[in-house]
Formats: sequence, C-alpha cells, structure tokens
Amino acid sequence: MELFANWHYPTAITVGDSCISQIGEKCLSLSMSKVMVVTDPGLADLPMMAHLLSYCRESGVATAVFCDIQANPTGDNVGMGIQAFNEGGFDGVIAFGGGSSLDAGKAIALMAKQSISLWQAEDVNDNWKQIDESNMVPVIAVPTTAGTGAEVGRASVITDTDGEYHIKRLIFHPKMIPAAVLLDPRLTVTLSPQMTAATGLDALSHNLEAFCAPYYHPMAEGIAIEAIRLIKTYLPVAFEDGSNIEARTQMLVASSMGATSFQRGLGGMHALAHSLGALYNKHHGLLNAILMPYVLNKNRAEIEEGITRLARYLELDYPGFDSFLEWVLLFRARLDIPHSLEEIGISLEDARLVGDMSVKDAAAAGNPVNLTANDYSELFSDAVLGRF
Repeated sequence: MELFANWHYPTAITVGDSCISQIGEKCLSLSMSKVMVVTDPGLADLPMMAHLLSYCRESGVATAVFCDIQANPTGDNVGMGIQAFNEGGFDGVIAFGGGSSLDAGKAIALMAKQSISLWQAEDVNDNWKQIDESNMVPVIAVPTTAGTGAEVGRASVITDTDGEYHIKRLIFHPKMIPAAVLLDPRLTVTLSPQMTAATGLDALSHNLEAFCAPYYHPMAEGIAIEAIRLIKTYLPVAFEDGSNIEARTQMLVASSMGATSFQRGLGGMHALAHSLGALYNKHHGLLNAILMPYVLNKNRAEIEEGITRLARYLELDYPGFDSFLEWVLLFRARLDIPHSLEEIGISLEDARLVGDMSVKDAAAAGNPVNLTANDYSELFSDAVLGRF
C-alpha cells in the first residue's frame, strides 16, 4: 500500500431532533435569500415540506420547490433544474430528501452558472478543473433517509440516458460538498420498514467497502468500523420501531459517516449496483444489500485479515471471515432483504452487458481484487441465482 494520499473531511453538520427549525438561519448565514428547494415528487406535498418552507418564510427567505426528479436522477432532470434555477433568479439550493434529491440538488448548484455541460464535469481525469469555483452555488443538504450520505459527498451520481444503454456517471468537484447539513431524525420516522432496511444497508455497504478498499486512509477506516457497529446496533431498532428517535439519529450519523469514509474508495458492490440501477431503475440501497455477500466472498483472499479485525470489534462469536459473512446473511434476512436479484425481477439476460458496464464504473477501481468484465458477469449471475 502506497503511503500517500489527499484527505478531505465533511462540512458543518447540525444533528438533533427538530433541528430543521434552523433552516432559515442557516440560509441567511450563507447569504441565501431566495432558494430553490430540490426534492422528489413524493415529498413535495408532505407536511415535512410545508414545515421546511414555513421555517424559511419566518426568517424572510423566499422559496420555490423543484421536484421533477426521478428515483435515479437523469441528466434531463438536472438540466430542467438548472433552467428553473436561472429563470427564478435563485441564489442558493436546499437539497431535501433521499440520495436522489441530494444528488440532483448538488449537481444543479454545481452547474447552474457554469459554461460547460454537465457531462464535462464527469469524474474523469481532471475534468473538475474546468469548473469555475466562483460560480458555484451554495447548498444546504437535509436528508430524509439514512443511507446514501450524499449530504457530505463531493459528487453526484446522475444517469446519462442519451446512449443506447443508460449509464450512471459521477459528477465531481472537491468543493461540491454542501456548505451546511441538518440531520433531523424527526424527518425519517415515517420511512417504511422496507425503505429503512434498504437505505440502512446502503450505509452499511458504503462503510464496508470503504473499510475494505486498498488505499491509505486510517482515519476513514476508523470512521467506517464505528459506523458499522452503529448500524449493527441501531438499524434493527429503527426497522422494528420507526419512531425510535435514538435509533433514527444514530442511523443518520452512520449514513454520513459512510460517505465520509468512502473517500477511501468503494468497490464491486457499487460498480454492479450503479450498472444495475442504470439498466433496471432499481433502488440503489436494495441492490447493494443483495449484492453484499457475493462481492465479499469474491474478495475474500484480500480482505480476510481486515474482516477478522472488524468481526472482533463487532463482538461476533468466533470472529473471522466466515462468522462475519454469516452475520451479513442473517442481518439481511432479519431486515427482509431478498437473497437474490431474481427475487426483484432481474434475470441473467444482460449478464455480459452488466460485466462490461461494471468494470468501467468508477467504483471498480477501489475493489480489493482486480476484477475483469467476466468476473463481474459471473458475480452478477451468482447474485441472480443466489449462489456462492
């Protein structure tokens, strides 16, 4: 392992029950007086949105809502958001919702005042250097799910629908991270058990792949290992009792820790999940949850020592790789996560295409084992059929 790295850490974060009431003063502290709230259609008419807008109005902050966002946001969604932002004369963005809304909001704020196209900001080579930092729009992020950690991320995952096949692209800039974050557990108590499980296991996948990534980042490794402990302890509680504020708080924090730790890297779970999300428009967290044991098993030769340390920290019986894999399988089952991709309607039909897409995904670079396109096709097939 090369002992050389560039490390970045999150932004200003406020955590606590009903801290959403601070949204107006957060806007004013960032000189945001007319903001566009980027969210998804399912949240736009809920009481929590009305409360957010009310708190802004009480502080004298004007608002309008943009909610033309898909579950896997597309370049067209971002383009429409940019048009709405500029036509409305806004000076800031509140990204409110799950990972899709946060990613879309960050991308809109990044690109609204730029002279280059969205895809020119893809995380390839040094594309980010083309961005005019002086024209970046400030963002306040308010997650309503505990999974993606997009509120502390320096990138957005946006689907390119222009080609023959849909492709998820990573839009990146080192200063793309929101200027302020509000983690309010009260906003997550109405999540269904199914969504709680899928988003929570997404957070687990972020921390787990970061922990296993072959790069030098001891701080990220430490954050990941504690976040995994929090998820082990509190996700079942949130799943079984959605009104438990302690569990909801700890899961929001673990989610943010995941996106902090994956500065160290992601891996095969995300390479495959990005490809499958683009092809089949399935929930990203659910895909990671299903793929998790198959990718872990594929990487065993390179991660066994680290996973054994992790198993000791989690106080598993007979700590080792086998006990950790057994815990993952039992944990998924306890949260009603399907064991195979076939159970959510994905067949073997596109195995070769999935392999070709996954090996090219940015997350593949962080996988502990250097997997080929054929390897990814085989992994996909195993996950479809539910076999190790």
